[in-house]
Amino acid sequence: MTPIHRMLCIAGALSISHGGAAGAHAMPPHMPAPADTAPAAPDRKPYEMVVFAKIKPGQVVIDYLPGKGYFTRVFSAAVGNQGKVYAATPQFYIDRLKGRPLPPAVSAENGFSNVSEIVSGDDMLNAPAQADLVWTSQNYHDVHNWTGAAGVARLNKAAFMALKPGGFYVVLDHAGAAGLDADGMAKLHRIDEALVKQEVLAAGFVLDGESQALRNPADSRSTNVFDPSIRGKTDQFILRFRKPG
Repeated sequence: MTPIHRMLCIAGALSISHGGAAGAHAMPPHMPAPADTAPAAPDRKPYEMVVFAKIKPGQVVIDYLPGKGYFTRVFSAAVGNQGKVYAATPQFYIDRLKGRPLPPAVSAENGFSNVSEIVSGDDMLNAPAQADLVWTSQNYHDVHNWTGAAGVARLNKAAFMALKPGGFYVVLDHAGAAGLDADGMAKLHRIDEALVKQEVLAAGFVLDGESQALRNPADSRSTNVFDPSIRGKTDQFILRFRKPG
């Protein structure tokens, strides 16, 4: 099975298990049961995300703040046996858990031997190899909420340092209204797309692309993303930045 076919099998299995076309296809018997049970899974469009992030077999990917590992699994399949995925959890997040365990390690599941879990510091992502892609999904606003603008600046610089010249940094997040302030970010778990661009460009990146794949113009962007009326259907922006060189 080629990496792209394996990625599609995983994406299909995850979508079905998260409320996709139930009963249309059974989960392939060789696939491990996915641990990620986030309700938004059918709307993540994993194939489109891989294409937009320009992931290729053999590449190195850092999945920053991977949660339960939905995209970690997708990227593992996309880079194949010759590639590597580092699921990077920052130390500040571990500290916030106050002894509560992280989700089970994806690397412990069958078929994900190219995944390793790492702990990132404030100023370094700590991957042992330079990456082709640093990815973070629905977490950039959390870094703002937890560490402030200074912490976000450290993250963006760490992502820059972790990448090979020409590598990509992709930020996917829930869209907030223009000019949304820190209090609004904390209340709604959203962020102003323009602010993300401003901060990432200040770290030395150039804007390389934007995707409309997860846009929802019906979202007023004024509701908390966990509200049942909008959960799994928020307006989301996806920005691809490139490290020059």
